[in-house]
Amino acid sequence: MENGEGSSPQGPVTCGSWIRRPENVNLVVLGRSKRGNSCPSLLQIFSFDPKTTSLSSSPLATFVFEAEEGDPVAVAVHPSGDDFVCSLSSGSCKAFELYGHETNMKLLAKELVPLQGIGPQKCITFSVDGAKFAAGGLDGHLRIMEWPSLHMILDEPRAHKSVRDMDFSLDSEFLASTSTDGSARIWKITDGVPLTTLSRNSDEKIELCRFSKDGTKPFLFCSVQKGDKCVTGVWDIATWNKIGIKRLIRKSASVMSISHDGKYLSLGSKDGDICVVEVKKMQIHHYSKRLHLGTNIASLEFCPSERVVLTTSVEWGALVTKLSVPKDWKEWQIYLVLLGLFLASAVAFYIFFENSDSFWNFPMGKDQPARPKFKPILRDPKSYDDSNSWGPVDM
Repeated sequence: MENGEGSSPQGPVTCGSWIRRPENVNLVVLGRSKRGNSCPSLLQIFSFDPKTTSLSSSPLATFVFEAEEGDPVAVAVHPSGDDFVCSLSSGSCKAFELYGHETNMKLLAKELVPLQGIGPQKCITFSVDGAKFAAGGLDGHLRIMEWPSLHMILDEPRAHKSVRDMDFSLDSEFLASTSTDGSARIWKITDGVPLTTLSRNSDEKIELCRFSKDGTKPFLFCSVQKGDKCVTGVWDIATWNKIGIKRLIRKSASVMSISHDGKYLSLGSKDGDICVVEVKKMQIHHYSKRLHLGTNIASLEFCPSERVVLTTSVEWGALVTKLSVPKDWKEWQIYLVLLGLFLASAVAFYIFFENSDSFWNFPMGKDQPARPKFKPILRDPKSYDDSNSWGPVDM
């Protein structure tokens, strides 16, 4: 089931992301650009219903931007679910604190002084542990800083011609970034220096990048444009060598995402298609054709706790789509199976015990060979009255 926000009389959706709240509730934040003089730029928070796979019809909270701040360009949510950052077309970034509950939710805006007037930032993201924040500008300037102190770790004005995409590794040791000219670089965050540039052929352009997130496979996935074909390449982050490629989506990719548990990788195309791939086998498990018909998918993100994705585009707004992938085992289901196996083992043990004559039940007949060869130490009290029970005694 899908839910659209594109028919809203407000401005078109420019960006969106999931918010995983501490109370285990999933929300969605959407940025809307200005439309005419009557509809200003907005940030809106919506609730998500997993039973109907839909967003609430009206926002829980709304923030209205001033005209001089411009339109929302990108949004990055802190892993805690309490804060998020929005980059604006005016060239600044603004932080927001989300507090309250669904019935009374509010947004508190905060100015980020080091990120004021730095130019439009197409790519902004938090590290998995939430301790670092990175911003990549249209001018190719890359910044990595500590969060929330905003202490600068890396400040590279000429990182790229123009930053296309970027992602932190699971351990927050590396940052991968791609450029509009097709190059891709790896940055070692602790040292604040470039580590390497990914190798590519002259006819290849590396466009999108995502690190593996399952904790077992140290890979970097990149979408690579080879002429009119789009393939997905896999790099080993131990050596930074490419170990394979596979064609997953027919059209050129516009966005890439990976699930929070690292099991699934997703690509969105410039024609509105999405495909979802199981990372372990690199096989497609879900394909939605023309989800955003004829429109470039601007953002694509997995829900933190459900097999659902959020996609946005200027023409069709925000859509939430339930994925046709195998259902995950819940924790209580695993414990139930273990309990069932334990009970089945106990029943089998009991049946074997009751019906076995060769091992568990010692046959005690007088002439049977399995009769024990030893005599009991404790005898029946009546045997003490038998005068011959000890036999003759030699004095």
